[in-house]
Amino acid sequence: MNFQRLLCLLLSLSLLASSGFAQDAAGTAPGVEAAVQPATDAAELAVAAEGSSFDFLDAGAGKLVGWLSYVFFAPVPLGGGRSIPLVVIWLVLGSIFFTVRMGFINLRGFGHAIQVTRGKFTDPHSQGEGEVTHFQALASALSATVGLGNIAGVAIAVATGGPGAIFWMVLAGFLGMSAKFTECTLGQKYREVRPNGQVMGGAMFYLSKGLKEMNMPMLGKVLATMFAILCIGGSLGGGNTFQVNQSLNAMQETAPWLTEHRWVYGLIMTILVGVVIIGGIKRIASTAEKIVPTMCGIYVAACLYILFSNGEHIVGAFSMIIDNAFHPTAAFGGFVGVLVTGFKRAAFSNEAGVGSAAIAHSAAKTAYPVREGIVALLEPFIDTIVVCTMTGLVIVITGAYDPTTLVAGEAVFAPYLDNANGAGLTSQAFGSVISWFPYVLSVAVALFAFSTMISWSYYGERCWAYLFGDNASLSYKILFLTFTFLGSVIQSQNILDFGDLMILGMAFPNVLGVVLLSGKVRNDLNSYWSDLKSDKFPTYK
Repeated sequence: MNFQRLLCLLLSLSLLASSGFAQDAAGTAPGVEAAVQPATDAAELAVAAEGSSFDFLDAGAGKLVGWLSYVFFAPVPLGGGRSIPLVVIWLVLGSIFFTVRMGFINLRGFGHAIQVTRGKFTDPHSQGEGEVTHFQALASALSATVGLGNIAGVAIAVATGGPGAIFWMVLAGFLGMSAKFTECTLGQKYREVRPNGQVMGGAMFYLSKGLKEMNMPMLGKVLATMFAILCIGGSLGGGNTFQVNQSLNAMQETAPWLTEHRWVYGLIMTILVGVVIIGGIKRIASTAEKIVPTMCGIYVAACLYILFSNGEHIVGAFSMIIDNAFHPTAAFGGFVGVLVTGFKRAAFSNEAGVGSAAIAHSAAKTAYPVREGIVALLEPFIDTIVVCTMTGLVIVITGAYDPTTLVAGEAVFAPYLDNANGAGLTSQAFGSVISWFPYVLSVAVALFAFSTMISWSYYGERCWAYLFGDNASLSYKILFLTFTFLGSVIQSQNILDFGDLMILGMAFPNVLGVVLLSGKVRNDLNSYWSDLKSDKFPTYK
């Protein structure tokens, strides 16, 4: 690593920490939504508190969480005593900007995105440089976002924000499609292809190289280095340890044996993840293209079964969602509270504007960067508008968001609402209609977590290689697998929250850089769209 990059690394670390020293705080980050709250009883918590081997990690993570939350989750006042975390409004405003700047590409590019993904414009004999297909890149990026948040986070969002939160969640997902398009186009535009065919791309490359072209080389280096540091932290925490920990907590609902043998689950996950990630992006993409459609298909099919089983309530559910979006009751925090809850859930779920997906899409085989950006805009649609909305509708139709709802004369949802146990709440909602589905959901949770981990391992590994060189990849993979096992035995919420904060923090350098580079994307889009409308692209299907 040369002196200039080392200088940028130190400068980025100082920028991340400088605001933190203004507040000597520890504890759970305000606004961080835990996908699942650990289902432990008082005795278990007492044992954990008596002298965990990871107390030093807990203390250190607590300090970092306090510092990072002070910066990333600084409350932006919205009036009426309500506020929204800075990172959420940063992402939403960025998505609005990209939607307008790109001429509502989320609408006009949707049909073309489906055509490209199914291979209509892909020459089977000459696909351009890259390591994976359009569909594999899409599946890899989706596997990182479609996860526990879709199952657990949405349930808690509806419970705390009311049915109207679904409307604002969908709107934020729609806007996020434009952000994904812009950042993933840049990921392709500024990627580097090594002599062995391996692709290096993502935000760290378009921030450093793109801003250098605009005569802002130092800003580009600092933003790229900051992004890489945050992405590595996010991959080890939110994309790894958090996934193991929270999926294990959910699995214990149907497999109590794991409560006393958590390490077994961690060992199994470590072995399975290791088998995949050692093979690099090609094996990750090959695995993701099989797991993602399967798990999404099973989950959506179950949602549709519940919806059609309660067909007479669907119209009423949509009416309730629209009405509550604009006229919520005081119990859900009023209009601003519902809006903030929906936008927050969407931002946490689809990661539009975070820049992570650009790393996966940069590896796709294509001669046109814009074409891969078009494919990427499908991610927020699938993740938020389809999967998250399905979960929300099930929660509304079954009444799981209301603690007074009775099933067979019992208030079965109340305990999960009291403990903010999103996975348990969703499981009970499905179980109230399909008695055996909680067992299927347990398997789905494990698959969601596994797929998220293998994709985030690639994100972190690419950022690690950017900072320390291509030959450093193996050391990162060993570190990642170590954290995979630790996720099964670490109980600290501070450590888990740290990962979420790092992931969301990636939005600050990324959105700033993408806004500055958006003119280049708009010019490329105009040229590509003109050729598309003139039928200059050959078709093969």
